[in-house]
Amino acid sequence: MSISLVSSQYASFLVAVVLFLLCSPIIKSSFADDQRAIYLVLMEGEPVAFRQSDATPFEEGKTLDPNSLASKAHAKRLVDSHDLLLQSTLKLGTYNKIYSFKHIVNGFAIHTTSSQAKILESARGVRLVEKDRGAKLMTTYSPQYLGLPTGVWSRKGGYRNAGEGIVVGVIDTGINPMHPSFAYDTTNPFTSNLSRFSGACETGPRFDVSACNGKIVSARYFSAGAQAVTPLNSSIDFLSPFDAVGHGSHVASTAAGNSMVPVIMNGFFYGFASGMAPRARIAVYKAIFPSVGTVADVVSAIDQAIIDGVDILTLSVGPDEPPEDTITFFNVFDIFMLFARRAGVFVVQAAGNKGPSPSTVVSFSPWAVGVAACSTDRSFPGTLILGDGQRISGVGLSGPTMGNGLLQYKLVLAKDAVKENGTFPKTPEYVEECQYPEALDPTAVQGSIVICSFSAGFANGTSTVTTIIDTARALGFAGFILVANPAYGEFIAEPIPFSVPGIMVPRLVDAKIIADYYEQQIYRDQSGFGRRYSGKAAIGDGRLAHFQGQAPVVSRFSSRGPDIIDSNRNPVDVLKPDILAPGHLVWAAWSPVSIFDQILMGQNYALLSGTSMATPHVSGIAALIKQFNPLWTPSMIASSISTTASKFDNRGEPIMAEGAEIDSLYPSTPFDIGAGLINPTRALDPGLVFESGFEDYINFLCSLPNVDPPTVKAMTGKLCNNSFACPSDLNVPSITISSLNGSRFMKRTVKSVATKTETYLCSVLQPPGIAINVTPSWFTINPKGIQDLYIKLEVNEVKDDFSFGEIVLTGSLDHIVRVPLAILRASVS
Repeated sequence: MSISLVSSQYASFLVAVVLFLLCSPIIKSSFADDQRAIYLVLMEGEPVAFRQSDATPFEEGKTLDPNSLASKAHAKRLVDSHDLLLQSTLKLGTYNKIYSFKHIVNGFAIHTTSSQAKILESARGVRLVEKDRGAKLMTTYSPQYLGLPTGVWSRKGGYRNAGEGIVVGVIDTGINPMHPSFAYDTTNPFTSNLSRFSGACETGPRFDVSACNGKIVSARYFSAGAQAVTPLNSSIDFLSPFDAVGHGSHVASTAAGNSMVPVIMNGFFYGFASGMAPRARIAVYKAIFPSVGTVADVVSAIDQAIIDGVDILTLSVGPDEPPEDTITFFNVFDIFMLFARRAGVFVVQAAGNKGPSPSTVVSFSPWAVGVAACSTDRSFPGTLILGDGQRISGVGLSGPTMGNGLLQYKLVLAKDAVKENGTFPKTPEYVEECQYPEALDPTAVQGSIVICSFSAGFANGTSTVTTIIDTARALGFAGFILVANPAYGEFIAEPIPFSVPGIMVPRLVDAKIIADYYEQQIYRDQSGFGRRYSGKAAIGDGRLAHFQGQAPVVSRFSSRGPDIIDSNRNPVDVLKPDILAPGHLVWAAWSPVSIFDQILMGQNYALLSGTSMATPHVSGIAALIKQFNPLWTPSMIASSISTTASKFDNRGEPIMAEGAEIDSLYPSTPFDIGAGLINPTRALDPGLVFESGFEDYINFLCSLPNVDPPTVKAMTGKLCNNSFACPSDLNVPSITISSLNGSRFMKRTVKSVATKTETYLCSVLQPPGIAINVTPSWFTINPKGIQDLYIKLEVNEVKDDFSFGEIVLTGSLDHIVRVPLAILRASVS
């Protein structure tokens, strides 16, 4: 299994940027079987958090104090047992223990050879040995778009109190502590008591103790796995919580960054940014480094975050592919998330950026909330004004050419400005793509708007917009245009900041208009060389936001369901993704070091897209729900988010999803949006919730096809005492059946979290080809009351595809509880 920071691969296709927009594999993994690698080992025996005794029986959601003498003694016993096992099983000098896991999972990480790992597999007390295959790096408007300033925030005294008392843990690339999004506001000191939280401030390069200022309540870094794999580069791999990449800062500020922070880039004011829960505290766990990353570092960070006492865990890092040698739910990463959930922590995970193909989600388990990404109604359109008055739409966060679009400049095609007698290679990078200033005639391009073409270099990822900007600066372009090329088709353009006037024109029809105008205005000699340029153009301001259009729309890159159980992508009875949140064009904090993204170097903000950006929206909103309902369990929070989500857009129509082709849209299904777009205000007061606990998740695992009780015991340490009849019997606010043969009966149980007695009417939007009946058809429930719902499903038409519908519980006090249905009809009764 690999880890990736989950951001849009499409923006990087254009600009070859950004850590986690997947412009290039940043964290590498290629271990030969005969070489040393990291192995993750799970052991029998309870970890510190869940140990039981007659005096202190374990209560779910309440872990034992890790700092008590008894806990410290138990932790020491576990570490000693790990060391004793290694010393008695493996040859001296053949291994290096990297971590001992002891709080929520009993195990360790070891750097050794495959032959030694094989010996460990059969050692007494060892439950699982899994190879760590390495890792690669996988909002100014969002609060208003989600209704927070007038909704949830107003319920808790506005932004000055929204999230107070909640700690959001962020496992990522670290944090930029100097950013104003993480500053301590002396005029509004924190009032909550965090005595239950026990973090630490680990210092190092660019990160001193003052960085933990009260807003940042804890900061740690985990590098043992990274250092075991490769020598780290001290100039970029800072052994401190400092973020040299920018991604971790972006995620943290989206979840819990301060409110009303001005966003200024290249001297232009874009508006004010705020996290979803601006008064929540931030606990930082840096586990991904620029040079390398390992699962071992990430799960060690998870273990520590639970010891520290975070309320919410944000994972915009996650598995990049399903595990090859086990089912998806049994990989070590998901096992750690399971036990984090057992400890009472709400876990949010990015769904992945491999859409729009089906079965590409990388959030597999029902105990973690998987987040899909969508657009808002905000866009940043750019305009090119040709000399004949035609206006061409494009993309680019750039200022206008001198004269604010009123003055026209000579228009020159890069291919026509190439030095005739140059000794450079006559490849597209030199001739068409404006990548090499030495290839262009300075007298032809200086003071001109130069047309660069999207050709072979952009198609294979070697050419970048950053280099066009460098060329433009070196030769004094008035501006540049990057146009689509008929030989390579249209490309996907995302707004990125240009420090010189520029615009991307990704559509072929618009590129043809420019080409036709240009050819009408140029004089060529008998050899075809341009000798006189009469065409003119100007570039308008592309930095002004427009708020219009259909929204939300599921982003093309956002990974899709159905959920899968193995690397063969066989479907399983779990709805993924769980929820939809804004993840397209999100403004948030950045690190000016910006190791992997030259175009953002020196900047404090970035406009990014990806499920990485959607995930912290949900974790921040979960913090608000936890603040408002402090006794709610993680499953209650997850249920409230799911059952109150909307499946309609701002026009009242079903949410649409982007397809593989540019401008293609199709009606979304639960495999695109989960339950729908998150609605923070309604999630505070859902009326009813569906609860699931740790034992329910064990019963779910025990009911999976081709999984036997010894396997569940080996993976989780728990027995299959009450296995469900089917995995779909897990009490979650959705019903997914990957193969319905004939008919099936199942039960769901709801609990009232309302303050008044309410009567609910049960109705069903029937999936095509399936008859569904819910009993009782109506019920009255008191506050804290419980109601069982019995559901009969019967296939009346077979089809080798999923059908979608929903159960709707409509309350007399205006609560509406939606339960999405996704069912594959395998056979008729």
